[in-house]
Amino acid sequence: MKQAVFRFAPSPNGKLHLGHAYSALLNEQMALASGGRLLLRIEDIDQQRCTPANITTAREDLRWLGIAFEEPVLQQSSRMTAYRDAISVLTDLKLLYVCNCTRKQLAASGSETMDPDHQPLYPGTCHANAHLFDRYSALRLNMAMAVQLARQVPEPLTWCEKDECVAADPRVWGDVILARKDIGTSYHLSVVVDDAFQGVTDIVRGEDLYHATAIHRLLQTILGFPEPRYHHHALITHASGRKLAKSESDRSLADMRRAGATPDDIRAMLGFKNQR
Repeated sequence: MKQAVFRFAPSPNGKLHLGHAYSALLNEQMALASGGRLLLRIEDIDQQRCTPANITTAREDLRWLGIAFEEPVLQQSSRMTAYRDAISVLTDLKLLYVCNCTRKQLAASGSETMDPDHQPLYPGTCHANAHLFDRYSALRLNMAMAVQLARQVPEPLTWCEKDECVAADPRVWGDVILARKDIGTSYHLSVVVDDAFQGVTDIVRGEDLYHATAIHRLLQTILGFPEPRYHHHALITHASGRKLAKSESDRSLADMRRAGATPDDIRAMLGFKNQR
């Protein structure tokens, strides 16, 4: 059997918190149990928010936890050419179109249909725009055409979730953005390209990304990438019930270690006390 490859892929647009620690430690646990490899990927396509200081702090936190990731560590900011190549493939397939809509215009569109993130579906205002991408525009996926193309593949669009087969329906997301303004890519595109590039076989991440897997499986199918296995774990939540978030200034790992917490404290708190 092919050796399993796991990856922990934080986006350091703020400090890591206990939710990140849980996901990293679960990846470590599953990699050790399977005799697999464990990679670290820094998802820093948004270089305005993913600052060098945030990246340094994130890597210090993970070293402090004692997780042995393989070197070298991939940073997405070094992979922009690969994302442009994927964009070119999708453009040649006539699956992308330019969108110049502002947030204000989208908010005023009046769409009552929501995507799984509870955001209004894009109404298709720029659907007829088929000209080339420029850095001041976003690129959207023509979802109907993409799904139609994927249906030409003999196997149905599914994914393996903890040994169960899940039907993937990316249409619930509408025409998602695959290249953001001034960035030239998006989370959905970059994660799919890099998982294939790094040979990732097992994707272990939070259940907040469960429904996004349908988009990723669609892109993997169209771009001819291998299908990984998926494991979406429960989220570490705030006392109020919401998920932990950097934007909410939830207590960070850096704050906890400065206050005297040890790696064993964090592991025990998250249920990994005897895993090392």
